[in-house]
Order: sequence, then C-alpha cells, then structure tokens
Amino acid sequence: MMNNIQNRRFPVFFISKSAIICLTLFLWIGCKSKTDWRDNYNKNKTSKSTVAKKTTDKPRDLAGISELLDVSETTLKNKALYYFIIDWYGTPYKFGGTSEKGIDCSGFTNILYKEIYNIQLPRTSKDIADNVKRKFTKDLKEGDLVFFSFGKSGTVNHVGVYLHNNKFVHASTSKGVIISNLSEPYYGDYLVKCGSYKN
Repeated sequence: MMNNIQNRRFPVFFISKSAIICLTLFLWIGCKSKTDWRDNYNKNKTSKSTVAKKTTDKPRDLAGISELLDVSETTLKNKALYYFIIDWYGTPYKFGGTSEKGIDCSGFTNILYKEIYNIQLPRTSKDIADNVKRKFTKDLKEGDLVFFSFGKSGTVNHVGVYLHNNKFVHASTSKGVIISNLSEPYYGDYLVKCGSYKN
C-alpha cells in the first residue's frame, strides 16, 4: 500500500513542477514585453534617503537646478522653464489650488504649460492624460508629462512634468512643488502613463 502511494506522488509532483516552470516563463516574458519603464525603474532605483536629501532644498539658481537633475547647467536650454520652477518651488499643496498660496498637481501643470509653452491643458490630471501620445520612459523629453495612479482604482490622479535624467517636477501632497525621481519606489510603483501632449 505504501509503495502505491509513493508511486502516485512522483508523476503528480513532476507534472506540477513542469506546469509551474512553464507558467512562470510565460508570465515573465509577457510582462517584460509590455513596457520598458519597469526595467528602467528597477535598474535606477535609488534609496529614499538619497533622493530625499537631494530634493528637499529649494534651488536658488540654475546651478542649483542642474545639481538636482544631475546634469550640467548648459543642458538647461529652456531657461524660462527652470526659472519658473525656482519661483514655484516649495509652494504648498492645496487641492483645487491655483496660486502661490497653494496649488495641486494639475493646477501647477496647467500654469506651467500656459506660461512656458502657451498651451491650455484640461484641468484634471485624468483629462490631461487622455490627450497624451504615449512614450517609453527612455524616450521622454523635457516638458513631457508623467502620470500616476495612487490607490486601487487604476485611474490617473497625479501628473508631473518631465525634466531630465529621470527627474520630474510636480506638486506633491506632502512637500508641495518639488523635483522628484521616477526611480523612487513611491513614484516608480505608481507610474501608469507618460508622453507628449497632443495639441
């Protein structure tokens, strides 16, 4: 009786192990082919403490901005954009806000796009996302848009403006207008779309 039980277990275990290996390979290949930003995020992931140290101080000039972005100052071609960011940097977050007393993410992005690019965006981050031509993160250019979905709904509810070197500017709920890094786990885990605005 004992031999019969042992003989039955071996083929069942063998089949289960093969099925698990096949399923794992299928899921790995399928997920890998969908997007490149997850690979980029994992490769460039930095510790929260390192990023926080680099993004908490308000930059005073273009040299300060270039240091935050880890690029040379000569890379900052659109100087109006960076002076705009310096002026707004540290403005507190306020839901529905559109002034330097308090501003939300889509309000900040709207004002930036209007003043720097002379483009009028929709008011909400979700509506802005509906009018964006998708790009891979490796193809993002200065001024492109990055979108996040915080929560379980999967709906876009946060937007920022891409700058350089995986960095973007946005109005965060905790720190107000700030430059953050897509490699931060908090943002990398919730990035759902990015690209250029179709105007």
